Amino acid sequence: MTRMSEAVAFPIVVSGPSGVGKTTLCHGLMERDQRLAFSVSATTRKARATEEHGRDYFFISRQEFEGMRGRGEFAEWAEVHNEFYGTPSKYLDGEMAKGMSVFLDIDVQGGVQVMERYPLAVSIFVITPSFKVLEERLRNRKSETEETLDRRLANALGEMEYISRYTYVVVNDTVDGAVSRMAAIVGAERLKRERILAGTTWRQILGLEAKGV
Repeated sequence: MTRMSEAVAFPIVVSGPSGVGKTTLCHGLMERDQRLAFSVSATTRKARATEEHGRDYFFISRQEFEGMRGRGEFAEWAEVHNEFYGTPSKYLDGEMAKGMSVFLDIDVQGGVQVMERYPLAVSIFVITPSFKVLEERLRNRKSETEETLDRRLANALGEMEYISRYTYVVVNDTVDGAVSRMAAIVGAERLKRERILAGTTWRQILGLEAKGV
């Protein structure tokens, strides 16, 4: 059974415009499913007071980051506000080796990088029921100026252009409903033949080879 549990672990790329509720949905599903983990990224920015190395991020120097990037040790990486962020492949592969499928809550550029590096990755694009709902959710945060709100909405339109690169689309109308739909996706993906039979055969799974059948 250990071999089978490892075979059905995979990266789960979750993308969508800011404000659609990606992180909430990922954590909501993790509460239901003990075989899911949330990716920890490496970053060159300084840790905030409430953040812990290895839990929130791997806080590393710019020199360390550039060395890892040069050696191809990131599943994806990006530069945001003059700081680097990236998902270490070693961490991702280590979690999957333990049978844990890993959520990567990342932007579309990072999502495409992961999908190219891990062809069997599951990709989910989260959207709101309408563009008006997205605007309302961003306004309700009360953390946006009109300028930053306009920028996020403009970025959202650009990100939507990537939706065709993703296998699944989940409409976040209600949290419970959207989490249930994501659970159905993960459950179905675990039953795919190419995952169940990865590195083994149906005869080995049924214990027939040991009996010489």
